Amino acid sequence: MKFINQYTKFIPYLYFISIVAYWFADINKSNGITAYPILLLGTPFLWQIVKPNKRLNFILGITFVCLSSYLILAYLFDILKISSFSLTFNDFIIYGGIFALLNFIMALWILRNSIHRSF
Repeated sequence: MKFINQYTKFIPYLYFISIVAYWFADINKSNGITAYPILLLGTPFLWQIVKPNKRLNFILGITFVCLSSYLILAYLFDILKISSFSLTFNDFIIYGGIFALLNFIMALWILRNSIHRSF
């Protein structure tokens, strides 16, 4: 149990690193070498795992809470506008909602880590 409690603070950073890696792999299939700048987006999260910084943690938390809030609002407005659903579009709506909600939860987790814990 101590092992789990020791490493739970790294879960949001690993989540965002995995999202960046997936996004890179998906774009790299079609665009090739132009997808490599996407990997730079994972640098602050990797830095927080290797050498934690409380100020960077707070900045990442605030930034991604704002971006995730905007993503949730855009998702909700998109759902409210649509009247008929196809089966494939219904899957997209479910996965998009899960993605938006997880981003918001992980951003809040990062923000909570920066407020309550010192690394």
